[in-house]
Amino acid sequence: MKRLSFLAVLALMLVACGNSDRMLCKRAAELCKYLPGNELNAQSREYMTRDFYAVLDTLFNMPEHEAMDHEWLHFFVTCNGGAITDFEVAGVTMTGADHAVADIRVRQQWEYGSFDETSDIEMHQIQMERVNGVWLMSDFDGHKADCIRHIAINRHEEAIRDAIRGYLVREIGPQYLQGEICLPVLMMVAENDSCLLGDFWVMWYNFAGDTLQTVSGGNHAGRMTIGYEDGKPMVTAFEQTVDGAGNTKSAKRIFGEYFDVYQNMHSNESVREAVRQEQLREYVRRHSINVRYYQDYGWPAVEL
Repeated sequence: MKRLSFLAVLALMLVACGNSDRMLCKRAAELCKYLPGNELNAQSREYMTRDFYAVLDTLFNMPEHEAMDHEWLHFFVTCNGGAITDFEVAGVTMTGADHAVADIRVRQQWEYGSFDETSDIEMHQIQMERVNGVWLMSDFDGHKADCIRHIAINRHEEAIRDAIRGYLVREIGPQYLQGEICLPVLMMVAENDSCLLGDFWVMWYNFAGDTLQTVSGGNHAGRMTIGYEDGKPMVTAFEQTVDGAGNTKSAKRIFGEYFDVYQNMHSNESVREAVRQEQLREYVRRHSINVRYYQDYGWPAVEL
């Protein structure tokens, strides 16, 4: 009798285990549908742990060119040209009472239903965590750590750029006819933690409704030396290219092996304007300024 009772309990446990596996596989398949592509939508919050969502939200709110440096930001969305991503849960492994890992097979499917036979099946992993009785996504292929590292790097680089902007406004800005706001344009040629080569433009603007109207500005290219005070970066020296006849000679000496990169950047007005527009757009967004255009004297306004 006892043996029969034991076998019955064991059978119930096996059934429960099987149901749990099926439930986790179903939940993993559901979570796949809410992996973000190029942006996070509000609905994604319900399918991710709070800290994982916060990390992704921070990363997706960075300037577009920073985020797009990392292809894995597309997560499973590796397709283009009309293909969609097809997910299949290969299995789920419990790694703790409230933690599990789902193995996911991914391949591309065309809109009309057939599969792209030229694409290999890729294997990915979703880390799952049970929060308040609900299984949520807590990581993807270990990229949460990558996100955190990239955010730290980005913040360090942005601190250096803020130091450069501050230096240009304080030290170079007063050389020009001043307007209401000075917003430099930074075009980086090469850099490390102690030295930065760049092509910089100092620009003064006045506010005219929703437009930044250019008052004055000029170019200042060269080598900036970066130092640190209480852990914060600061510009300690700035060697500029010489104006006039000696410009090319001084630029070759300062930029060295990067002279061709600098020259191509400096002589390309379309590149400069694209960088200017992007940096103005980011400044306006970051500081919640009600501006939609910028305008140089005698030229049409440019939409940000």
